[in-house]
Amino acid sequence: MVKSRSNRLTVSKYARQLTFVAAGAVTLSLGSLGCSGSSSDTLNAALVTVQAQKPEIGPIAEKITADAMLSPLNEAVISAKVTAPIKKFYVQRGSSVRAGQLLATLDNEDLAAAALDSEGQYEAAQAEYDTETKALLPEQYQKAILDLKQATAQVKLNETIVASRQKLFDEGAIAGRDLDVAKAALVQARATYEAALSHLRGLQAVGRMEALKQAQGQLKAAKGRYQAAEAQLSFTQIKSPISGVVTDRPLFPGDMANAGTPLVTVMNTSVLIAKVHLAQMVAQRLKLGGKAQVEVPGVAAPVPATVSLISPALDPGSTTIEVWLRVENPQGHYKAGSPVRVIIIGRTVADAMQVPISALLTAEDGSKSVMVIGSDGEAHRRTVAVGINNGEDVQITNGLKADEMVITSGAYGLDNGTKVRIGSPDGSRDGSGEAN
Repeated sequence: MVKSRSNRLTVSKYARQLTFVAAGAVTLSLGSLGCSGSSSDTLNAALVTVQAQKPEIGPIAEKITADAMLSPLNEAVISAKVTAPIKKFYVQRGSSVRAGQLLATLDNEDLAAAALDSEGQYEAAQAEYDTETKALLPEQYQKAILDLKQATAQVKLNETIVASRQKLFDEGAIAGRDLDVAKAALVQARATYEAALSHLRGLQAVGRMEALKQAQGQLKAAKGRYQAAEAQLSFTQIKSPISGVVTDRPLFPGDMANAGTPLVTVMNTSVLIAKVHLAQMVAQRLKLGGKAQVEVPGVAAPVPATVSLISPALDPGSTTIEVWLRVENPQGHYKAGSPVRVIIIGRTVADAMQVPISALLTAEDGSKSVMVIGSDGEAHRRTVAVGINNGEDVQITNGLKADEMVITSGAYGLDNGTKVRIGSPDGSRDGSGEAN
């Protein structure tokens, strides 16, 4: 037993010695490989690979983007004005209709009867008015004229009698009583004349006018009742006020249409409107007729549009300005209610120094800067002033020269003085090593 244990200890010691030898061999091997590398590879490992380019000089147009929803230019939600069962529909969803076209009818037997009754009353009032104005009033007027003529003749006759009897009385041929009777008759004749004259003048000035007004008032009242009954009857004929397409028809024949209940919705989708709200400073740079584009889901290419309305007042809730973009849709390819992305073309600059937006860095205080590669191959931060941008490039108005190399990718987080090298977009070197 003692001998066996001694053998195991000897084998274990021998195994540990072999492990130490193998570890030393591996260490020597790795050290030999490390020493075989060049100093150039060690230097390149310390460089930061970036992408860079010089600023471009050329035209740039400002692009203002916003989200919107397409709405129809004209829409009519047609509701019932009277409560009645729906008798018949003449259109379905998707039907094209023109202005004035009959869309539906409601049951109207009771309203038709009421209209017929009102028509009869109106005709009776018209006949009464004609009788009053063409027969009774002229007859009264003529009679008043004749009464005045008769009273005038009677006055003249009595004046002659009084004059004759006065002469006879002066000659002593008749008694004074006969003269007094003649004078009394003259006074009575003159009173009759005054009454006839007053009656005629009354007919001319007031009586005839008031009679005509009364007759006209009765006729107008009857006509109004008749027109109201006709209007109630016409409300059972549901017609479209605009041309377009039926987009909704929630009820069916036999359903009760209550007054105010929407029956049919018609949209004119030949022209659609994208409504956006923009900041006042942005909206003030736009003009009517300006060009724009609308990106519609499912449509590959942007759809052209124009600025058709710029609100003259700020929205009180958001202090923004509502702008309408007009989209022509004669074939109906685009649908009302679709969410879209709009791009409005704003200011343009003919010869602008511009760099990709990805090259622009924004500090916490809002200042703008770019990283340029100096002749020493190091990255240097350069504060710049910017102008307009088109969503891809931004105009540099100050702080940058046209021949400087601007880092467009990889500048974020770089410190001033960092050694950089320019690489291709796929991450490989461009073959130039360090930037010069």
